[in-house]
Amino acid sequence: MSNKQLEICVGSWQSALAAQLGGADRIELCDNLAEGGTTPSFGMLAQCKKLLTIPFFPIIRPRGGDFVFSKDEFEIMKEDVICCREIGCQGIVIGILNKDGSIDADRCSELIALAGAIDITFHRAFDRCSDLKRGLEVIIELGCSRVLTSGGKEYAYEGIERLKSLVSQAGSRITIMPGSGINELNLLEIAQETSAHEFHSTAKKLIQYGIDPINDEPYRSLETSVDTVSRLKEILSLL
Repeated sequence: MSNKQLEICVGSWQSALAAQLGGADRIELCDNLAEGGTTPSFGMLAQCKKLLTIPFFPIIRPRGGDFVFSKDEFEIMKEDVICCREIGCQGIVIGILNKDGSIDADRCSELIALAGAIDITFHRAFDRCSDLKRGLEVIIELGCSRVLTSGGKEYAYEGIERLKSLVSQAGSRITIMPGSGINELNLLEIAQETSAHEFHSTAKKLIQYGIDPINDEPYRSLETSVDTVSRLKEILSLL
């Protein structure tokens, strides 16, 4: 039996349910996926807590753009961490950088302390580090469980060589989770080449729902596909 795990990034409760039905092992829960993901609302957290049986990790990110946050933004992040902990989330996803591109270890450490015993993923802010090798060591020192990364490239497939190096550097100290652009066509190669054990995908497809009464055109949205998640899991089962 394969020990590979699949995390699905979702931006709605519908996609969260689809990920679960497709066999996902874990969900990264976001709002505003077009902005790279921001913190979901309390209502979204509460509904997912009711509907899901698999772990879901909300991202703690108050806005899109860079990963250098103001004092006020950091205060918002702290409150969101407390909310996630108190509602019973099994993990959160964080990432804060300094202006020079290094990991903001002090602020990340403060969020981790507020999170208590729940699991911590460091997100793709890591890919904007000025020194990925050093950045990984800092994240390991912080006690994070995993790093979501495309190897410093836009897409994981383009970053295979760096991902392979990061997996080697990490050893058993932390999980390197390739993500960004992972799909049915490239998952097997990425898994085989990097030797990673966890993978991150949106598994999205364009769906139509409802009709716009003004122009009589259907509303469209990108949502996670049950079938796509299932196929990704089938690919991982081959390894």
